[in-house]
Amino acid sequence: MILRSLAMVFALTAGLAAATASFAAAAPAAPRRFTARDMAMMDRVSDPRLSPDGRFLVWDVRATDWKGNKGEHSLWILDSRTPAMAPRKLAVSAKGASSPRWSADGRYLYFLSSRTGSQQVWRTDSDGAEAIAVTSLPLDVAAYRLAPDGRSLVVAAEVFPDCADLACTRARLDERKAGGVSGSTYAHLPFVVWDNWLAGTQAHLFALALDASGAASTPPVPLMKGFDADSPTRPFGDDTDFVFVDGGRSVVFSALAPGDAWGVSEETHLYKVPADGSAAPVMISPAAKGSYSNPTPSPDGQRLAFIGKQGQGGEDVRAGVYVLDLKSGAVKEADPGYDRSADTLAWAPDGRSLYATVGDTGLERLVSIDPASGKVTALTDVGHVGEVSVAGARVVFSRDSLVSGAQLYDLARAGPPRRLTDANAAQMAATPMSPYEAFSFPGWNGEAVHGYVVKPYGFQEGRKYPVAFLIHGGPHGTFGDAWSYRWNPQVWAGMGYAVVMVDFHGSSGYGEAFARSIVEHWGDRPLEDLQKGWTAALSRYPWLDGDHACALGGSYGGYMIAWIASAWNGPWKCLVDHDGVFDTRSMAYSTDIPGFAEHETGGFGWEHAAQYEAFNPAARIGEWKTPILVVHGGRDYRVPIDQGLGAFTAAQRKGVPSQLLYFPDENHWVLKPQNSVEWYRVVGGWMGRWTGNAPPAGADSASGAP
Repeated sequence: MILRSLAMVFALTAGLAAATASFAAAAPAAPRRFTARDMAMMDRVSDPRLSPDGRFLVWDVRATDWKGNKGEHSLWILDSRTPAMAPRKLAVSAKGASSPRWSADGRYLYFLSSRTGSQQVWRTDSDGAEAIAVTSLPLDVAAYRLAPDGRSLVVAAEVFPDCADLACTRARLDERKAGGVSGSTYAHLPFVVWDNWLAGTQAHLFALALDASGAASTPPVPLMKGFDADSPTRPFGDDTDFVFVDGGRSVVFSALAPGDAWGVSEETHLYKVPADGSAAPVMISPAAKGSYSNPTPSPDGQRLAFIGKQGQGGEDVRAGVYVLDLKSGAVKEADPGYDRSADTLAWAPDGRSLYATVGDTGLERLVSIDPASGKVTALTDVGHVGEVSVAGARVVFSRDSLVSGAQLYDLARAGPPRRLTDANAAQMAATPMSPYEAFSFPGWNGEAVHGYVVKPYGFQEGRKYPVAFLIHGGPHGTFGDAWSYRWNPQVWAGMGYAVVMVDFHGSSGYGEAFARSIVEHWGDRPLEDLQKGWTAALSRYPWLDGDHACALGGSYGGYMIAWIASAWNGPWKCLVDHDGVFDTRSMAYSTDIPGFAEHETGGFGWEHAAQYEAFNPAARIGEWKTPILVVHGGRDYRVPIDQGLGAFTAAQRKGVPSQLLYFPDENHWVLKPQNSVEWYRVVGGWMGRWTGNAPPAGADSASGAP
């Protein structure tokens, strides 16, 4: 496979360099290794939004409050008419600001803020000096959308479905908080979602009229009264789940069919409802079976693009792009024959084409789609493209990679994209990133499988280095050319490890057949790929020390760690199992997504017991011998705590050297900055104990290593 180059680095202007410490180049310090503390303290760029004329670009920067053990959000802006192109932090960010959205005329910039104790919608202008309240609801606003005419907006809030107004929900929540009863009774699924026990509320949409000053002037109008489902969808839904259409007279939203149990059904549909709430929502999905999301109206308002999965299935099913004629109801697939899944959508200003982000062979590309011809054109060839904003003649997107957190880029009409931000410049100069390469090899069934290797910090030719063999989760995920604030290969490289990652069968970004091949085959086909990938890497890169290697994985990757503890324990000095599945049978009954477990394993556990036992790590404890560190979060209901406790107890009773790292306040992911650094400290210590590796010497005091 041709190795991918990362020569996409462009010099910024002197004005950008002088703007602020966070976005400015600084004199490089003496180089040192990159640490977990460095990663935790990085500023995180996201959510770029162009003003309608393309002049202004605003985005979110999440900084780390180390002492407070949390992130803090602010808004930054760049004026394309400023010759020096110097970004600046908006003053309204002083009390926290996120989710910036421009009004259709570009006069106002709206955002979310909790400056008064409750998260509400506020607005300012391009100067960003004054924050003016738009909503003052008794409940937090989770997400919002502005109408094209600027006269109304739709907000999402968690409410009790039987309440007549928001005040009723507020009163009931306050009453529960003040009471002494902590028990809850559940009569149906779901009872937990991701990291929360449900309290009987649902995410519903409400419309509000705005007066001449831009403030909400009428009581919220419920748009989903009696609709037994959530929009935005749980647990990560946002304003891409709903949108104004018909010039602001209607709203289209994505949700499960009313009454369908979240975690059992994965089929979301599109519904249309009058913005004045005068009628009930009506399904406009092209088929009764399938999953449809990301409604995106065309610039002329005549069509609605969306992402759709046809028929039944789960994360292994291809997500195509479709266009609905809002007048005739006709639906056309925009990218037929393109065997990749779309993740985000945006229309070109002329309405003739669409921009989408798609996973493709270890990358997340920005592509252009011509709905008329079905032609798909790749616009980027490195890294992981995140959010995209299109306005005027500009296309701006965020992109990260294995050697950089997200930066913003302007898509040039000719030549490579132009970089607009330089977040964390001083730190990145002080901690040079380790280079990486992509490789491929024949895997299961002789099919091509792809992977990456990352060199250790301070790499020297002729030396051998211990290895961290990282196994991704999902299982329909990927460890590709992307930055992560959780599993980051550069932190292991900074510890002195080479890193090897393999996108085994089941991974996303390689087509539907590749993704679906893992269904009912969790323990054999991916394992064969991992084994062959390990052999290929050792033969191709002589500096890998295969005698001093540890395998690590989270979620499905943690499952694979528990599986290879018996099925392939020969190469490893140690194992790390983070929030992994230990007992496939009990997992299907305790996870918040039982429908996923049933799909991946072939059906119900009581009807397909043999499939559940075929690749069940809990059934093969007798072969465990490799030292194993088990990590689990107390608020993880995706892979519940019983799975981690079971794995640790099994190792202890078997006499296998083992440790348990428990975070009572974390979910499936370790998100708090101090906990993240502790995670790496314990994991690094465990690996060093069994491989004999010590982090490279260097000036680590500024980083607060590990």
